[in-house]
Amino acid sequence: MTDLTLTARTELPDALRVLLAEYPRISWEHDPEFNDLIRFWLDRHLMFRRVVSEMRTDAQQMLDAKLAPPKFTSRLSRFGGMFVQGLHEHHTIEDTYYFPKLAQHDQRIEAGFDILDKDHHEIDAQLNTFVENANAVLNARDNPTHMHENTGKFEADLTQLEKLLDRHLNDEEELIVPVILKFGAPNME
Repeated sequence: MTDLTLTARTELPDALRVLLAEYPRISWEHDPEFNDLIRFWLDRHLMFRRVVSEMRTDAQQMLDAKLAPPKFTSRLSRFGGMFVQGLHEHHTIEDTYYFPKLAQHDQRIEAGFDILDKDHHEIDAQLNTFVENANAVLNARDNPTHMHENTGKFEADLTQLEKLLDRHLNDEEELIVPVILKFGAPNME
């Protein structure tokens, strides 16, 4: 059996991408069922990608002495908190409301929602590491040597988190958007 963990897979199996074949990504925005919910949801995903990229760029610039430590720590504190809180809220809403409702529409892709739920747990573990590393950077702001070392570790782990998050978000989009395009937005009552 293929390893479908977030760290191992390169995409969801074809059996879970059957609706994507009917509704390829390139056609989403032109579909008459493309609605504000889909647009909002995709925008949230884009925001998570941008925040991670911004934090990684800041860390690289800090390591290259192109960003002053006070500005780096200020931005890290602001963006890091926003990222962790926003991602936890986003995953809670998906796991609690959207995934159970959307999974009911097509048994062929039901297992995909289980994979996405497991991804959320894997990402949560990565977020714990992210918080530890970010705090190590912030707590070392008065010691340039330690701050540089901690920023290097933070940047390396953030690069890994960015890769996993992007894999998860792509798979989530390619599973969920076609479901909504075909069956409509879930009723949340």
